[in-house]
Amino acid sequence: MAREFSENEEAEHDFSKGSVSRHIMMQAVPLIIAQVLQLLYNVVDRIYIGHLPGANGLALTGIGLVFPIVSLISAFTNLFGMGGAPLCSIRRGAGNIEEAEKIMGNSVVLLFGSSFLLTAVCYLLKRPVLYLLGASDATYPYANTYLMIYLLGTVFFMLGNGMNNFITSQGFPKTAMCTTLLGAVINLILDPILIFGLGMGIEGAAIATVLAQLVSAVWVLKFLTGEKAILRLKRKWFRLDWPLVREITALGMSGFIMQATNCIAQIACNAMLSIYGGDLYIGIMTILNSVREIFSMPVQGITSGSQPVLGYNYGARKYERIRKGIRFMALSGGAYTAAAWAVLMLFPKPFLALFTGNREMIETGVRSLHLYFAGFVFMLFQFSGQSVFVALGKSKKAVFFSLFRKVVIVLPLTILLPRFLSDPVAGIFLAEPVSNVIGGLACFGTMYFTVYRKLGSMSEPV
Repeated sequence: MAREFSENEEAEHDFSKGSVSRHIMMQAVPLIIAQVLQLLYNVVDRIYIGHLPGANGLALTGIGLVFPIVSLISAFTNLFGMGGAPLCSIRRGAGNIEEAEKIMGNSVVLLFGSSFLLTAVCYLLKRPVLYLLGASDATYPYANTYLMIYLLGTVFFMLGNGMNNFITSQGFPKTAMCTTLLGAVINLILDPILIFGLGMGIEGAAIATVLAQLVSAVWVLKFLTGEKAILRLKRKWFRLDWPLVREITALGMSGFIMQATNCIAQIACNAMLSIYGGDLYIGIMTILNSVREIFSMPVQGITSGSQPVLGYNYGARKYERIRKGIRFMALSGGAYTAAAWAVLMLFPKPFLALFTGNREMIETGVRSLHLYFAGFVFMLFQFSGQSVFVALGKSKKAVFFSLFRKVVIVLPLTILLPRFLSDPVAGIFLAEPVSNVIGGLACFGTMYFTVYRKLGSMSEPV
């Protein structure tokens, strides 16, 4: 049974009333803070490891080789977490609380089961996979050490991150932010103690991450089974309902494909860099991926914060409010990405130096950064279009544009551009901005003509 709200609480959690932009920012700001903290999980490890004495950048490169595997785990987390949460928002907006709780119960079972399967497969195939990802004999020991420990936390990562989406979808972004805050603080405290204080190096970084993920998972499950939640995890919904499973996976397929294709693109990128650039450029790409995570956080926060608001209003048939939300998301996100692009182009070295003290990496990385981030502004169009499709339950369009950007554009360009340019390494770094321009405009344009314009005259769902 759903709990009763006071008048102020009702205004906060009923997205069909009040200012749309305020609701979005009330969701987005805690999400952005949470993503900053989430980034600390990953980035602080890379910062410390990048400055390990005597590693000469090889340890950081080793961590970079693990990224595709982390992306694969994130893909399955998105499949069931980001697939179920928007459905909960739509059902809650339509007043169907029991169905929303059933979706949540099915999602937690899917996350739990898939986490153990992924852990087993990754352990069995880790050596050939790491060499496939571009490991050399010099970098494999670092990658293997980190991965062996990191995989122990797969179940905690998937439950904590996947189910945190359901806290946000219920209108509790501050609680969702605390999920990440707990883990990030623990990681920040343990990293220097384990890496340097106890001399554990890369092993210490992995252990700190796993412990932080454990605490985050406990926090999420405690909230979702407690009295404060609108929708609660209940044992009776832990039995899989296959029609609902299909709905969850269909809607989550967009987020899954975005991460899975990231995994494929990273494999191709590392493989091509190992041929044309070697360990130095794989290390640089690790840094650039970290910088991209930092600068994409605010726009991801705005677009992710829009999803529960748009989905709720779609369930409540408040179509003009959806259009207002889309406009606010696009304009605010566009202003941010333009400012972020300018900062990166003008001041690249401080962001490179944050992750390494290796002078060769920094000097060589400046040109690579300029190439890689050339189309950063257009990333907003991809995020905005995808978020609208996911929020409104339009899984086919969301899936198509996830595949289109990474598989149809990035992957072929990563393989082909080095063969046709006089500087093969530059061709590898150029694949990302070209895909941002083509994929972003195609995704946003389709959303505008097939969703935004139709919503203006709708009396029935599209």
